[in-house]
Amino acid sequence: MKSATIQLETLTCPSCMQKIEGALKGLDGIDQDTVKVSFNSSKAKLDFDEEKISIDEIEDSINRVGYEVIKSKVK
Repeated sequence: MKSATIQLETLTCPSCMQKIEGALKGLDGIDQDTVKVSFNSSKAKLDFDEEKISIDEIEDSINRVGYEVIKSKVK
């Protein structure tokens, strides 16, 4: 498992946070219990299985629900 911290564009409402969380939790390869989106810092944190999903695919899923990814850090 890898951990990712994803910096998002500034989130303007709590429902933005819920949309992103929902999109991430629906992806195969993400540990759903670790998905946390912070409204105040506009960041998403999660653990994922790099054998099943890549950080690019995770970023694409955020883009598809209408939010821009500024940068991602994986460790």
